[in-house]
Amino acid sequence: MRSIGRMARDSGLGVSALRFYDRAGVLVPAWVDPVSGYRWYEPGQLEEARLLARLRRAGMPLADIRLVLASWSGTDTDLVRKLLTAHLRRLELGLSDARSEFSALRALLDQRENPMTSLHVATVRLTVAAPELAAALDTVRFAVSTDPELPMLGGILFDIEDEDLHLVATDRYRLAVARAGVDGHDGHDGSRVQVIVPTPLADAMRALAHGEGPVRLSLDGDRVTLEAGDRQTAGQCLEHDFPDYRRLLPQAGDRRALVEVADFREALQTGPVRPDETGTHDLSVLRVTDDGTVVLCADGDDGDDGDDGDQDRVAVNREFLLDALAAGGRDRLVLELASATAPIAIRRPDDESGFSVLMPVRLED
Repeated sequence: MRSIGRMARDSGLGVSALRFYDRAGVLVPAWVDPVSGYRWYEPGQLEEARLLARLRRAGMPLADIRLVLASWSGTDTDLVRKLLTAHLRRLELGLSDARSEFSALRALLDQRENPMTSLHVATVRLTVAAPELAAALDTVRFAVSTDPELPMLGGILFDIEDEDLHLVATDRYRLAVARAGVDGHDGHDGSRVQVIVPTPLADAMRALAHGEGPVRLSLDGDRVTLEAGDRQTAGQCLEHDFPDYRRLLPQAGDRRALVEVADFREALQTGPVRPDETGTHDLSVLRVTDDGTVVLCADGDDGDDGDDGDQDRVAVNREFLLDALAAGGRDRLVLELASATAPIAIRRPDDESGFSVLMPVRLED
């Protein structure tokens, strides 16, 4: 017999995924301890679990997976072959449609071949309080992308306009924005200036901005320099255009909840989770009650809304949410939820200088 932990390691399915597939009746353990509730699997179930993992990685719907597993051990494999062929055909059709749409989009891009007006300037020098810059970097650092296919997201945007310096980072699934006030500037007429500071340089800036005094930020073409006393760090900016993050900011959610961060973190770490579609990430399912309390929903928990409960529940990557809570830098934070498909906003209750946005995750059918 295999424990659920060993089955997870041997099959490539996470523990939370195995629990989900048990509750869904897809892969039921051979024995469940009636006292502890611990799940045990027979050796022969390992092949089924590995097959299930392959089918999920291929994106097969759960309803079809049930039929494949039910027919796999039989002598008549005709149904299995038909299901695999049908799913592959769906994928091919989807890819063909995507290629057509992308071809049209590339044509539109070709028509807009003229480059966008660069937001870089010859020379700008700003004075910023070191604690404010450090706090802003801490607020957004967790959301920087590490995807080599998207180099324009592999850094932190420094967006300067009027008397404000906004720092922005996103990896498509989360977005973080922070503000640091500008104490003084030289060579800056108030027009908007943007540069993308690569992650290693941003980390070096954070290490330098650890004191209480001011630091000086200089932009000279595509080069950025941070000076603190007699120390400095400098480097080249990324030669890319950052997406217009202001278009990505959500409207204020109609359901707001003030959470005690320490208690909420503990609840997330010990509370119920569900696997995502790939079975590799844990999802926390949130619901805000009428009295402004955040509830972590277990499978089958529809709250007081009956069949419509799913509309009030939002699933989010638990690791991302924990990172956002840590980056918020407050004992209390406000969660804003609008709908199951709208981004979740995590804001500070005392100011708007820093907040983050997390994309929701579609719940398994």
